[in-house]
Amino acid sequence: MSNQTGAIVQYSLDALLEDPSFLPDLQGETRAQAFTSLASILSTPNHIHKSFLRIALENGKIARIPSYRVQHNNTLGPYKGGIRFHESVNEEEVSNLAALMTLKNALHEVPFGGGKGGVSINPRDFTIKELHSIAQKYVHYFSDILGPDKDIPAPDVGTGDQEMDWMMAEYKSIRPGEPYRGSFTGKSVVNGGSLGRREATGKGVYFTFRYMLYNFLKDQKDLLTKTDNIFAKTALSLGEKPLKIAVQGFGNVGSIAALESYNCTSIQNKVVSVSDRNVTLYNSEGLDIPALIDFTSNNKGDLPTTAEQLDEHDIKANILDREEVLYLDVDVLILAALEDQIHQDNMDKIKAQIIVEGANAPVTGDADKYLSDKGVIIIPDILANAGGVIVSYFEWLQGRETQFYSEEEVFKLLFDKMKMTMDTILPQFFGDPYPLRQNCYIHAVMKLSTILYRQGKLY
Repeated sequence: MSNQTGAIVQYSLDALLEDPSFLPDLQGETRAQAFTSLASILSTPNHIHKSFLRIALENGKIARIPSYRVQHNNTLGPYKGGIRFHESVNEEEVSNLAALMTLKNALHEVPFGGGKGGVSINPRDFTIKELHSIAQKYVHYFSDILGPDKDIPAPDVGTGDQEMDWMMAEYKSIRPGEPYRGSFTGKSVVNGGSLGRREATGKGVYFTFRYMLYNFLKDQKDLLTKTDNIFAKTALSLGEKPLKIAVQGFGNVGSIAALESYNCTSIQNKVVSVSDRNVTLYNSEGLDIPALIDFTSNNKGDLPTTAEQLDEHDIKANILDREEVLYLDVDVLILAALEDQIHQDNMDKIKAQIIVEGANAPVTGDADKYLSDKGVIIIPDILANAGGVIVSYFEWLQGRETQFYSEEEVFKLLFDKMKMTMDTILPQFFGDPYPLRQNCYIHAVMKLSTILYRQGKLY
């Protein structure tokens, strides 16, 4: 577990230890011992699995590729978490993301535990045939620990429905006659996947921000105007004006969040900037998001990088360095790229008043405290980007029941689930001085602690 996640888990336990209404049966020395046990359980994974995949490349060479599956905690149900294909993948990163999944599922009342997987490659360096082999070998090497009632992977950075289809097919061939539909989620619809799964994370990211500023703020405005809460003042200052939004990362999450903003009619907002690994595009009047999505779908996912490309597709934008998206004078910044994007060296350049974490851990601990102290609202990953795992749960259920929901039903279920979480968390957030991340962690740790206590696992 990273220092940031571990510190907030410990902070949450310390807050709950001092709350006499939480686990009131535990008193005195017994209570202190139980909370020491909780800290130990939640700060370490149950299992770390590592292997080097042996892959025959098309050039005749053999590659040995590091791969991981970390199973953090299964108190609430089977381990659940994505598999990422990215060159940054290492044991520490995967372990931290697995812990985050445990907390995310607890926060949103999803009956899964936390897991995560990764393969240390840049997918762009491999052919389709080689990626197929990597996906197969991953399942082959880890098949004993995976399964619809044990550990259920899903897509993550660098993977999608194609990789999940390959992996489920390999799982089925390894375990003939056993249930297999729920062994992987995020599959293609034709292969048993859920309608809406691809868009779920991006839609959920935008929903959290929209619900806070439109629905919740509108209903609670009279109450919030009477509080001294620094975050309530930020929300109220933004709730009445047209909003400028920037989106870092224009992949599956960022592009959908940008499109949701572009199409939204309940809030006056416009996406003035988007970025990817190559470039930042900016237009103070608002970017043509559908045109940019159309361009990326025909250009290996990349945004336009030259004036000629912009002109050819009638897209009006200025071309900036890729990091510039972080420092623009905007109201809302959606972070949908990778972790550690806002940190000690650049946090003082951030102008956005709301930051939405579409990616996992894009704001470091130092930056989180610095910005929160200034009244910046950070909607954390644990809250904002849970749409993927929530719809993965619906996909898992549909596979078990062999009946499928319409896309409209999926999105309604998703928004109802996230609304329930927001309605639990937001009154606490705007009612006390703690940042939203701490509120979410306290709620998640409280859920896990209660179940662990009831199951007799604290002694």
